[in-house]
Amino acid sequence: MTAMCPLFQNNYIKTSKYSVLTFLPLNLFEQFQRLANFYFLCLLVLQVIPAISSLTPITTAVPLIGVLALTAVKDAYDDFQRHMSDSHVNNRHSKALRDGKLVEERWAQVQVGDVIRMENDQFVAADVLLLSTSEPNGLCFIETAELDGETNLKCRQCLVETAEMGQDDARIGAFDGEIICETPNNLLNKFEGTLTWKGKRYSLDNDKVVLRGCVLRNTQWCYGVVIFAGKDTKLMQNSGKTKFKRTSIDRLLNFIIIGIVFFLLSMCLFCMIACGIWETITGRYFQVYLPWDTLVPSEPLGGATVIALLVFFSYAIVLNTVVPISLYVSVEVIRFAQSFLINWDEKMYYEKSGTAAKARTTTLNEELGQIEYIFSDKTGTLTQNIMTFNKCSIAARCYGDIIDETTNDVIEVTEHTPHLDFSNNPNYEPEFRFYDSTLLQAVRKGDEDVHSFFRLLALCHTVMPEDKNGKLEYQAQSPDEAALVSAARNFGFVFKERSPNSITIEVMGQREVYELLCILDFNNVRKRMSVILRRNGQLRLYCKGADNVIYERLKAGNRELKTKTQEHLNKFAGEGLRTLCLAVRDLDEVFFNNWKHRHQEAAVSMENRDEKLDAIYEEIETDMTLLGATAIEDKLQDGVPQAIANLAMADIKMWVLTGDKQETAINIGYSCQLLTDEMVDIFIVDAHTFDEVELQLIKLRESIRSVAKQQSAPTASEYQRGCNVEESENVAGFAVVINGHSLVHALHPQLEKLFLEVSCQSAHIGVGISGQEGMQAVLASDYSIAQFRFLERLLLVHGRWSYYRMCKFLRYFFYKNFAFTLCHFWFAFWCGFSAQTVFDPMFISVYNLFYTSLPVLGLGIFDQDVSDRYSLMYPQLYTPGHSNLLFNKKGIPQERAPWFLHVLRTYKDGVSPKGYVLSDHMLLGSVVATILVIVVTAQIALDTSYWTVFNHFMVWGSVVWYFVLQYSYNYIIGGRYVGSLSMAMQEATFWFTTVITVIVLMIPVLAWRFYFVDVRPTLSDRVRLKQRLAQLRSGIVYLFLKSRQSQDVLRTPSARRTRRSIRSGYAFAHQEGFGRLITSGKIMRKLPRPNGDFFFPPFNHSGPSSTFTSHLPTGSFDDTSDI
Repeated sequence: MTAMCPLFQNNYIKTSKYSVLTFLPLNLFEQFQRLANFYFLCLLVLQVIPAISSLTPITTAVPLIGVLALTAVKDAYDDFQRHMSDSHVNNRHSKALRDGKLVEERWAQVQVGDVIRMENDQFVAADVLLLSTSEPNGLCFIETAELDGETNLKCRQCLVETAEMGQDDARIGAFDGEIICETPNNLLNKFEGTLTWKGKRYSLDNDKVVLRGCVLRNTQWCYGVVIFAGKDTKLMQNSGKTKFKRTSIDRLLNFIIIGIVFFLLSMCLFCMIACGIWETITGRYFQVYLPWDTLVPSEPLGGATVIALLVFFSYAIVLNTVVPISLYVSVEVIRFAQSFLINWDEKMYYEKSGTAAKARTTTLNEELGQIEYIFSDKTGTLTQNIMTFNKCSIAARCYGDIIDETTNDVIEVTEHTPHLDFSNNPNYEPEFRFYDSTLLQAVRKGDEDVHSFFRLLALCHTVMPEDKNGKLEYQAQSPDEAALVSAARNFGFVFKERSPNSITIEVMGQREVYELLCILDFNNVRKRMSVILRRNGQLRLYCKGADNVIYERLKAGNRELKTKTQEHLNKFAGEGLRTLCLAVRDLDEVFFNNWKHRHQEAAVSMENRDEKLDAIYEEIETDMTLLGATAIEDKLQDGVPQAIANLAMADIKMWVLTGDKQETAINIGYSCQLLTDEMVDIFIVDAHTFDEVELQLIKLRESIRSVAKQQSAPTASEYQRGCNVEESENVAGFAVVINGHSLVHALHPQLEKLFLEVSCQSAHIGVGISGQEGMQAVLASDYSIAQFRFLERLLLVHGRWSYYRMCKFLRYFFYKNFAFTLCHFWFAFWCGFSAQTVFDPMFISVYNLFYTSLPVLGLGIFDQDVSDRYSLMYPQLYTPGHSNLLFNKKGIPQERAPWFLHVLRTYKDGVSPKGYVLSDHMLLGSVVATILVIVVTAQIALDTSYWTVFNHFMVWGSVVWYFVLQYSYNYIIGGRYVGSLSMAMQEATFWFTTVITVIVLMIPVLAWRFYFVDVRPTLSDRVRLKQRLAQLRSGIVYLFLKSRQSQDVLRTPSARRTRRSIRSGYAFAHQEGFGRLITSGKIMRKLPRPNGDFFFPPFNHSGPSSTFTSHLPTGSFDDTSDI
């Protein structure tokens, strides 16, 4: 390779944002881009101007600096972690060839064109083209967890021509090939290029490339030439900026704060006009006592105008606390604490895997309480992704059901049903379960059709065998394939070993070796896979795939077999089983050789390679003979039906993706309560043309509208009316099932709006299930849970609590700020609108920071209206979040009465019994400040529904803390208001005024709440009453719960109405299989030894399955592999 070109990136990476020199200016620049911070910076500048400020700049500087410093510390810590990570990665060591010798190099010094040596368990420094490896056939194994979250091993193989160089440093160092490849991109599973070396051109694909971030496993060493480095590597190309997600409350807050700013400006404008009038009429006659500033003209009207303009800015400073600077910091603290409550919830801990729920973000908690649509995969999310061979159809006969010999009825299989004994088979698996003895008897009798059926299962796959401590184990690409090969094994057709060109099985103890000629691998378009084998001179193609795909390629005739098998497929679909059809074809040697030549040409084509291969496959996968069908069960996870039923009652619409056909999707929907018999209708969108899909969607929309006019949804209005859930029936909804062909048209820009109108909206929050299929979804999620049933608790408990708490917090936060700020507004009427403050400047500075911060944080973190049990028992409690019922533009609390005026009247011209004057400014300010703290504390005590030790400490402790801090500041530090509060508290007037003020302000609140709880209770009020009665009457709790459970009982399949017989979909891994790797030898760790031993690394990959079922409450996309 030539030396590094300046056009290429070096291998140094930088994910950090700041340096020591740039941190302060850049961070401040970023922070002042936030509207609230910039607003307070402008106020601080204004406060520095003596002519317009009656407040010391400290009152704004202290909270502003506190907020900026707290945010800066957080940003600095985050960036320090990024610096540490960058340094760790850039300083990793790699061995690079320099002048034919291996030398240690830091990753940052590796360049494009360098040849590097990688060793076992080491990270790969850059994207490299493999040249040679320690394993036979140029094979190496890698782990790609940092790239895609998958921990299963993947195979890569270098070119045979370069593999010959081995680990000869001199030969590899002299490598002078020219690589022409695609430009840097983020596609992890795609690479296209060519290598020109020694006058020949070689095709390069993804199987010959190892990417940065991979870890070399089970391979002693390998060499590769760097093709992409640094920011050009696919790992870094996928490390784009994280999408910033904002909650609906965040957006509402921004709108409200803008409104508050306008409200502030209107108050300032009012005070400016009033000041101008007062100065014109009265103020000009008091210049001896209150002289005008030298900047003010002496002419009365002109002077009053200038003073009024200055007062406008002065009141912008004095009343600035109506805009809450500490609001965003408080919100982040509450969200952070709520995330820990999610992480610590033992009821969302899955003991089998030792996995707890995890909040991977701290910015979306309350959004969990406002979810309207859920988008979910089926396989591994709703199901366990543990496949079991359940039933099959062979030669028009169905196997798997247990028939009562007396009544000929099918006996339901339970845990206590005796299963067949396969112990006579030395390779049987003790955990395998099958109950129909007729199939085992047919195998033992040598039934030709049954033997052909199981031979296909043992031969047509890409499973890898592995010997672990003398025990044969299989590593499959998908659990479906593993289940089928396992079934064949237990029935006596044991897959033993494979090489790049052979497959060995053991049939009833007899060894059979087949020459593997070709694997026609699976992909999402083909929906099938085939193998072509030769044994004893006979060529045969074995194929398995989706029923509709296989039926289209069967030879004419055998109508009875096809019809009967189709009936069995319908039966399996009715039971929600995943199915495949099996077929075979005998091939002519001449035809195959001609086909193989054209197949080889397509395989090495540089243009449209996949399309050409698919066309070649079509030629040979025709005129096949049907053998039968398999039915695999993927059991639902525990609690899925109950969770979906409760989520539907919470008015949450759900869409489920599954790779099955639409008929199977419907049956799965019924089994998991996604579809119910009470639904008005189930609409199937299955058209193939744009116009037909449009007509079906329009019909669906009109049907929904016509029913909606007759029904009222149990949403926010019902919540406000306080409808009793126990007495109300859940409104019957609609279901939509849409197949892949129709979905393509439905997502067309011209139909997109119509489709969204009748179905769903885009997802905002990601919740990953850490199940059997790897951790990629978890790594990309905002929240992770171990089982789908925990989603019910995540939303209905933690989500609802978070939304409820945040709304309460915001309402109270705005209330206390308004109560504080409007004291200055009311005082303006007594001070001639001169912008004189009523409070001590230090009190203004720390009111939000010290005196009222803890109680509201306690409310936002710990409060709850009903317990978690009742939140799950009454899912309709969740509905207020859908319409922002608990906090909206109309819900900003206003100060209920100008209580400040009553205090002023009390202390105006006041004299104590000892003759002390009580009407001085400082005493009045201290009294008002004290009453304000007591009033807002009493208010939050009334707002708190759930008291904990922390709430008691924070609420009552804040009042004590106020007095401690007041005395400490005034007497120890020497504040200007020293002695004022002490003087006031010595007089009965203070205590009488305080008690009367608190009573006068609290009684309307209590009366209002008692009235609405008694006359117009919300659903929450009703449930809270039930909860309290249950606590008081603990003797009837058991009967109460039994009554509730009897109403919420779910239908069993036996109680479900009979549905039409429907056709099955297919079960298959939805990604390309291991076919090319097997036939090329890439998957082979070592070639078979004479004794038949193999040594393979584990392949624990589980391919994802896909379909979509949703409900309006429910619906379904299916067959998405057609897209």
